[in-house]
Amino acid sequence: MSEADAEKNRWLIALSAIAIHLSIGSIYAYSVYQNPLQDLNGWSISDVTFAFTVAIFVLGISAAFLGKYVEKYGPRKAGLAAAVMFGGGTILAGVAIQAGSYIGFLVTYGVLGGAGLGLGYIAPVSTLVEWFPDRRGMATGMAVMGFGAGALITGPVAQGLMTSLSIPMNFYILGAGYFLAMALGASYIQKPPAGWVPEGMDPDELEDTNSKGVTVSTDLAQLTANEAIKTKRFWLVWLALFINVSAGIMLLSVASNMTQEITGASAALAASIVGVIGVFNGAGRILWASASDYLGRTATYGTFFGIQVVAFALMPNISNVWVFAAFMFAIVTCYGGGFACLPAYLGDLFGTKELGAIHGYSLTAWALAGVAGPTLVSEIVERTGSYSLSFYIVAATLLVGVGCMLLLRFDINSIKTENQDTAGQPALD
Repeated sequence: MSEADAEKNRWLIALSAIAIHLSIGSIYAYSVYQNPLQDLNGWSISDVTFAFTVAIFVLGISAAFLGKYVEKYGPRKAGLAAAVMFGGGTILAGVAIQAGSYIGFLVTYGVLGGAGLGLGYIAPVSTLVEWFPDRRGMATGMAVMGFGAGALITGPVAQGLMTSLSIPMNFYILGAGYFLAMALGASYIQKPPAGWVPEGMDPDELEDTNSKGVTVSTDLAQLTANEAIKTKRFWLVWLALFINVSAGIMLLSVASNMTQEITGASAALAASIVGVIGVFNGAGRILWASASDYLGRTATYGTFFGIQVVAFALMPNISNVWVFAAFMFAIVTCYGGGFACLPAYLGDLFGTKELGAIHGYSLTAWALAGVAGPTLVSEIVERTGSYSLSFYIVAATLLVGVGCMLLLRFDINSIKTENQDTAGQPALD
């Protein structure tokens, strides 16, 4: 590594990571394309939603299994590859739309763009951990918050571009913007030298200090990835993540036109609400992750499910656009918070020996949820002409999530009882 790389500003490294995540986080504004794509090419709601589903599925699979690529080639090359795939995929999606090719749209936006999403998601995170050994949660939280807040920019910008220009032109302009932002961010990212610590910090402090002043729980066990996936608690966490993501992503996939239909809001107002969703998605990642250090991860996930059961059960009967939006915002904070709390939760349960691999395995729940949530809502709307049934089904599924947390608490306490040497340590939940 060159001296120049060693002297890089770690805060600019963080901003570079945010630039990448803000770009790929634009996927959360996808619902603003629902009605325009249906009107332009005659694609059904399930057709348009399926492209989003493919992108999220490929995102999850890519994020889970491309970690070795990032480690082999480094975050810079991985980030540049992500820029080419996501920015290029978006531009080529515009070509497919202009040609009226639905298959082309699936391949470009869903597969190529989705692979760029996954690679871009994981490329900067491990690097940030190394640049911020004293503030790991804050640093990675900033990047993941950028992913959640991407819709804040893309929602209103895309709506404005589609109003004044053609839909394909919208994809050309945004795709070029994504490529530039991601390429610039990736070009600055570099791992620090081995053993590097921030100026003025004693390396020995890193093993004993939590920068937030929060008591660190003793890990329940130190397992390899192959050992972890053979445990009941891994699959309970996996199922809880699947349910939480399915609920949130169902909402995100149809947020704009769902708001218009249920509340009578205009397309412009609904697009603005979609943009604000990004704020809550991003803020939820920081706030819930911080709260979980005090509440415990199991209790925090239980809170996610409790809030969402109430919200999904009530929303079909709410006609006031601002009350409806408030419930959406609450759900989206739980959605983002679930991602932010996940690595810490897995560390609590399985230790840090192979945390990256365990995290990767768990993200397959994200990939499958990206199929389940949007497919559920699109099929129900096409068959019934209403969103109501999908809300009630999701509310019932979220109750299963509550049950997962109760079983996890019981499992954790049982293991602690067996390990009497840890009886005096702080509880995980």
